[in-house]
Amino acid sequence: MNLPLWLYYVIGFPLLLGPLVTIHELGHYLVGRWFGVHAEAFSVGFGKEVWGFTDKRGTRWKLSALPLGGYVQFKGDMNPASIPDADAVAQASAEERSESFHHAALWKRALIVFAGPATNILLTLAIFASFFAFYGKPVPAEADTQLEVAGFAEISPARAAGIEVGDRIVAIEGERVDDFRDVQDSIMLYPGRTLAITVERNGAERRFDVPVRGVEMTDRFGNVSKIGMIGIASGAAGFAFEPQSLPSALGLAVDHSLGIVDMMVTGIGQIFTGERSVQELGGPVKIAKFSGEQLSLGALAFVQFAALISLNLAFINLLPIPALDGGHLAFYAAEAVRRKPVGPRGTEVAYRAGVALVLMLMVFVTINDLVSLPVFGK
Repeated sequence: MNLPLWLYYVIGFPLLLGPLVTIHELGHYLVGRWFGVHAEAFSVGFGKEVWGFTDKRGTRWKLSALPLGGYVQFKGDMNPASIPDADAVAQASAEERSESFHHAALWKRALIVFAGPATNILLTLAIFASFFAFYGKPVPAEADTQLEVAGFAEISPARAAGIEVGDRIVAIEGERVDDFRDVQDSIMLYPGRTLAITVERNGAERRFDVPVRGVEMTDRFGNVSKIGMIGIASGAAGFAFEPQSLPSALGLAVDHSLGIVDMMVTGIGQIFTGERSVQELGGPVKIAKFSGEQLSLGALAFVQFAALISLNLAFINLLPIPALDGGHLAFYAAEAVRRKPVGPRGTEVAYRAGVALVLMLMVFVTINDLVSLPVFGK
């Protein structure tokens, strides 16, 4: 469709985040209902209710004004962050305890909390597995030729380090590579580092320490990203697609998802160590921008982007920060070790601190997103 790009932004963001948030919260809700825990509210969005209804079980289903997440508020929660209401928990009658989240068995509470990120992970695996099942597994048409160095860029750290045309790359940092895409994946995340690259020359393996050059790349939408390059050209670039059975496609989806998680962990670690700028962190504005851009490229690109964001939501929610799912699970782990819950005062302080941390991070990444927009001159 030949629509203006701004309209894709308007359509893409709710089309992306709405279903992903709903699926996440449905995971919590359905497992809670399975265990007999009463949900008082199910909200897509935060803040003031825009529209809603109450079902026959007494759950209030609603759309709220701030479309940046959602929540399920179970019986016994003080607020949407699932901070326990100490007075309500202590004074609950036997009948109220039977439907209260905080009176449920520890393992049930843990499963209810974990169900949210788990549904996002399952959605990601379903999307990736569908791609592998319908389109097949990409395999190099000429793997050996792909790994041969056919030439060098004008600025080539690899050539300067001693690598020659005709060398065949066999490993990077001790990890064997199967095709040129493996080579790219092993290098592009590490601009500024020096990597040990092993090549085969005249039947013998030789190792070279190659400094990775940081290069800023700009896509068709003007998005700039910094990647690592060593200035080599592959001997071949063709890929064929091998049909896959459903079990095989699921296994490939798991491997692909683990690779993405590894990239996320690496990127976050590089931000903490200063190898990458904090400006590379993205928030809701940047997600809205990317979702619109991917939607403009077509349904397949948008669905693939949705799988990536779904995996990101699961990863972020599992971080051990109070008020996030991972913070709840950390408290349950402490409860399992101590054989008793963390005290109500300590729990409340930790959760309020967690909420404050999440809000500060949200404000930071939003400002970060805004100043990177062209309207501000960058």
